[in-house]
Amino acid sequence: MQKAGYKYMKVLGITGQVGAGKSTILAYLEEKYRAKVIQADQVGHLVMEPDTSCYKQICSLFGEQILAADQKIDRKKLGAIVFADQEKLAMLNAIVHPAVKEYIRTAVYLEKQKACVPFVVVEAALLLEEHYDEICDEIWYIYVDDAARRIRLKQSRGYSDRKIDDILKNQQKDSVFRKSCQFVVDNSSDFVDNTFEQMDRGLKEHGFL
Repeated sequence: MQKAGYKYMKVLGITGQVGAGKSTILAYLEEKYRAKVIQADQVGHLVMEPDTSCYKQICSLFGEQILAADQKIDRKKLGAIVFADQEKLAMLNAIVHPAVKEYIRTAVYLEKQKACVPFVVVEAALLLEEHYDEICDEIWYIYVDDAARRIRLKQSRGYSDRKIDDILKNQQKDSVFRKSCQFVVDNSSDFVDNTFEQMDRGLKEHGFL
């Protein structure tokens, strides 16, 4: 039973390709609207902490070679193993992805019980693939054209053209995002206020405010 002023708290899923500028949008939603933001990548770190079920399963699967001196999982060591072996990557994902989703499902439930924020935002690259429509009322696609993404990935992450080519080749297609999401935000412009205006309009039109 909700105890605060927000009678029905909707859950907004945010997804998009690498370099789309999702972090900027999340910060905006958190600052302007006081939304609760949950990022799957950060949750992925939490569910792999020592003494968790994921930690034990991963250590059992890959051995102590993936551990750092403090006995935490060294994500670079683990990454070097799984990204060179698609079968091992699939095995890791089969452990981590369900745990992340369950953590987020519980976090959303608790936020709805507290009812202290206007809406909850869940961000992940794989919202569509992992069927987060089971948790989110809507999923919005943050779009950036390839030219702008290339520039941003070079400037912000120092990626080479070859690395960017590999990323673009392996990303979900734009058409899939557009078909599956309920709202598209074009973040290609250098003027971030254009993006924020689209977010403001979408939140009002889609009943999040």
